[in-house]
Amino acid sequence: MQSRFFVGAFFLFATVLIVFGVGHGFMRHVASAHLDRPDVIYLNIPKGESVAGVARQATRLGVVKEAWHFKLISRWKGLDRSLYAGEYEVLPSDNLNEVLQKIQQQDTYKRRLVVPEGASVADISRLFSDSFGLDMEGFVMPAEGSLLPETYFYERGDSANQLVSRMQAAMADAVDTYWRGRAEALPFDTKQEAIILASIVEKETGLPSERAEVAAVFVNRLMRGMRLQSDPTVIYGVTKGGPLGRPISLADLRTDTPFNTYRRGGLPPTPIANPGRDALQAVLNPADVPYLYFVADGTGGHAFATTLAEHNSNVARWRQIEKAKR
Repeated sequence: MQSRFFVGAFFLFATVLIVFGVGHGFMRHVASAHLDRPDVIYLNIPKGESVAGVARQATRLGVVKEAWHFKLISRWKGLDRSLYAGEYEVLPSDNLNEVLQKIQQQDTYKRRLVVPEGASVADISRLFSDSFGLDMEGFVMPAEGSLLPETYFYERGDSANQLVSRMQAAMADAVDTYWRGRAEALPFDTKQEAIILASIVEKETGLPSERAEVAAVFVNRLMRGMRLQSDPTVIYGVTKGGPLGRPISLADLRTDTPFNTYRRGGLPPTPIANPGRDALQAVLNPADVPYLYFVADGTGGHAFATTLAEHNSNVARWRQIEKAKR
C-alpha cells in the first residue's frame, strides 16, 4: 500500500510539473509572439482604466490576438496593478512582453511640436489646434512675443496652457541670458523692448548670417531718431499676426495704426511675432556697421547702405530684378 501511495504521489507530482511546464511554455510563447503588424500603433491607457479595458483596446489595435492573452500575461508578470496611464508607441517588431515592459517603465510616447521662429501667437494657436492629443480646453491666448520658438515634446492629453507656460519660461530664460551679455549704449532700456525689436528683425530676414546687420540698421535708426519704416510692422497692424495674403500696398503704408512704423516713431507697442534665439542675440549685440537702410537683393538676402543715395541705387536695382521676373 505504501509503495502504491508513493507511485501515485510521484505521478501526481509529475503531472503537475508537466502541466506547469506546458502552461509556463504557453505563456512564454504568448508573451514573445510577434504579430504581423505593418505599421506603428499607439496604445493609449486612460487614467483609471481596468486591465480588461486595456486588453480590449490592445486586441482591437492588434497588439494581441485575444484580449485574454493580455490579461493573462499582465497578471502572470504581476503588472495588472501597474498599468500606468499614458500613450505608448508599439513598433511592428514589439511583442507583448516588450509592450508590457514599456508600460511598466512608464516609457510613454512623446509627441513633437516644432514652433518656427517668427511665428505669431495666432500662428502658434493654429499649430496647437492641429496637434493631435493636445488638450485645448480653456486655452488662453498668450501675449505676443512671450513664447520661445523651439522644438517641444508633449504627451497625449497634456494641456495647451501648460505647454504655453513652458514656452514662456523658455523665452524668459533666453532673454535673461542674452540680456546679461548685451552691448553697451543700446537705444532701449527694457527686456520687452528688446523682444519687440527682435520680433521685427525676425520678420525682416530669414538669413541667420545677416540678422546682426539688420538689427544694426534698426538700432542705428533708433539712435538717430529715424522711423524704423518696417513693412512687417505695417502688416501686423492690419492682420494682427495673420497672413496678409497679398503684396503690401501704398494704402497699407498710409493707414495709421500703432504698429505702422512709417507713420510713427520708435518701437511698436508690442512684439509682432515670437523671435528666436538668434534674433534676440542680434538685437542685443548688433553688428558694428554704419548702415541705415536695406532692401532685398534678389538672392534671398538684402543690400545694405549707409546713405540715402546708396539705398536709392539699391532700390532701383531691386526694381529691375522684379521687372525682369515679371
